[in-house]
Amino acid sequence: MSAAGSLLAVVPAAAVLLLTVAAMPREAGAVAPLRLAVVRAALLSGAYAVLVVEVLGASHALTRPAFAVAWLLFLIAAATAAGLRWRRATHLGQQPVAALAVSAASLTVPVGAGASGGGTDVAAPVAERDEPAPAPPRAGRRPAGLLAAAVDAWRTARPGERLLAGTVGGLVLVELLVALLAEPNNFDSQTYHLPKVEHWVAQGDLDFWPTAIHRQVTIPPGAEYLLLHLRLLTGSDHLYNLVQWAAGVVCLLVAARITAQLGGGRRAQLLTAFVLATTPMVVLQATSTQTDLICAAWVACAATLVLDGLRRRTGWGTLLGLGAATGLTAVTKTSGLIAVGPLLVLWGLAQLRLARAKGTTSSDPAAAGEGRRSWPVGGLARTVGGSVLILVVAAVVVGPFLARVTAEFGHPLGPPRLRESIPMERHDPASIVVNALRIGHTAFDTPLAPLRRAGAEVIISGAEAIGVDPQDRAITFGRESFPEPAWYPDEDRVAFPLAGALAMIGAVIALARPRRIAPERAGSLRAYAVVVLTAVLLHTAMIKWQPWGNRLLLYAVVLAVPLAGLWLDALLRNRAGGRRTVATVAAATVLATSALAGVLALSYGFPRRLVGAGSVFTTSDWDTRFLRRPQWADEFRWAATAVQDSGARRIGLVQQNDNWEYPWWLLLRQPDGSSPDLVALQSVLPERPPADPSSVDAIVCTGNRAACAKLVPAGWRLEFRGYVGYALPPGR
Repeated sequence: MSAAGSLLAVVPAAAVLLLTVAAMPREAGAVAPLRLAVVRAALLSGAYAVLVVEVLGASHALTRPAFAVAWLLFLIAAATAAGLRWRRATHLGQQPVAALAVSAASLTVPVGAGASGGGTDVAAPVAERDEPAPAPPRAGRRPAGLLAAAVDAWRTARPGERLLAGTVGGLVLVELLVALLAEPNNFDSQTYHLPKVEHWVAQGDLDFWPTAIHRQVTIPPGAEYLLLHLRLLTGSDHLYNLVQWAAGVVCLLVAARITAQLGGGRRAQLLTAFVLATTPMVVLQATSTQTDLICAAWVACAATLVLDGLRRRTGWGTLLGLGAATGLTAVTKTSGLIAVGPLLVLWGLAQLRLARAKGTTSSDPAAAGEGRRSWPVGGLARTVGGSVLILVVAAVVVGPFLARVTAEFGHPLGPPRLRESIPMERHDPASIVVNALRIGHTAFDTPLAPLRRAGAEVIISGAEAIGVDPQDRAITFGRESFPEPAWYPDEDRVAFPLAGALAMIGAVIALARPRRIAPERAGSLRAYAVVVLTAVLLHTAMIKWQPWGNRLLLYAVVLAVPLAGLWLDALLRNRAGGRRTVATVAAATVLATSALAGVLALSYGFPRRLVGAGSVFTTSDWDTRFLRRPQWADEFRWAATAVQDSGARRIGLVQQNDNWEYPWWLLLRQPDGSSPDLVALQSVLPERPPADPSSVDAIVCTGNRAACAKLVPAGWRLEFRGYVGYALPPGR
């Protein structure tokens, strides 16, 4: 990465920081205002990044200068907004730094004091409706700055709280180190995530291209849009892992804020962040170029904005935020909408109830005395209009991509092979139950093989007893076979038994006895638990079981962990005498085990680890990229060297649906660093015919030698070594 690229990469980060200052809430009583500002800044920056790609792509201007100008303009706008916010705060007699400090110290707020102020607890029909109004957050001492606030919070924290915070901070910092040191080496990224980016750079637009790997054009590209910014600004992929790392930080901050919104004090928020930060799937994906943490971050942003809407009417800014969160989720990973949908329903019910609460007819004393309420036309129209605005904003963000997919395949969800491979094709109750049990078995897997086998045998026997084939292709992805071990710390499939079990217990108690966890937020807590449970049930009814399905559930884990934090805090708070000692020991044991799991995942996880074979400290950059398939590293270099030595300019690609394409884009770049001229000799897009093999100067192949040989023109020399091959015409 060049010096200019490093400077340009700082611009988006600086813009987001300034935007966070500008987005500090002005309303009194906002929960964790600094974290709310982070949510607002993340959503605005994410939506801007997506729209910049769409606009410049439509203009055939996906170039470094265009992106640099776009971000400089955004930086200027963010700086202006931050300056105006500062000036306004100063004019009102406030000190913006002190305000930030108070919000940073908001973790000291006691239980029940950390929810949005004003109004009645409006949740869903399951919510309890006679709760007291929340007290405003207590600012206490006003330190001069954020550092002083952090020091003050640390000084007043209990030893256990310091340990929780220190562990979370340590994990985040070490993950940052790994993210910076490790080259992108996720399997799917080599196949389609990163080749997408290279095709856009080579074309200068977002038009689809002939390809044998349909996922390069059919899977939503929101995460890759963010990578494209880094690719064009820096000229390399060295900072790619930082996108998921930043998403992980957002997930931690938002999960802690959700805990505060549901009545949790400092300890509950730290417990939530601790459980989430030590979940192996989160640890491993935070240094990856996968997309699941990014999706989870957008879903979590939607959730925290929805919870703000349970007690007060939603303003236009929050409506825009909800629309952005919905659109960003849809353009990143459509499975996240499984949670966003119920969240928006909860928001709509809450807003309608707030409107009705203001509709008591003062003109009819008898009716008012009886507590009868009417539906004011203005309040109803405002809710309907807000719902429409959310959908419109979401459509602006995801609409261009859906339009391209519809134009190409005649359906907004892509070709039949995509619509039938991941979604459930059977929805009878028996099939859904079997699918849910298999997903649960994989999600809660442990290193205890006898337990895994026993559970799988029970599920398989039960499925056969109710007439469902446990390997039915209609409820099982591809040719995979249940069961599949998922305990090993691998970024694509590692299970989350501890976080899942804690969240499940917390959800059950939140549904049955919410006042035991959050006395002043029982209604909101129960409603939120219903939404989380609904999302999980919908996921199991809509998504087929697959060995790497745990990562698809990551958005649900992030939403559910606040329930675990609240329950653990109540467990430690509500016991007395010997029962308290037992509860403390049990909780400490669980948390220590969770910490051990997180540390082991960071130390020995795959395919990026700190120690052992494949360590980021001892493995070369090139070999790090191939830790999934070490034997391919030399094979790709061997073929690329032969093609480059031949002087070939236009190079044909032969590959199958799950083959690695990205190494060719790295190895075959032009001497000036520009993209190679790579064209596909196969295409699964009916309207995008492949290139004629006779029109290229060389051919590179991956996977099947026979498939490659069929496309090599007569008289060409074909060489193959294991997984990789190349073909050259006579005389080269």
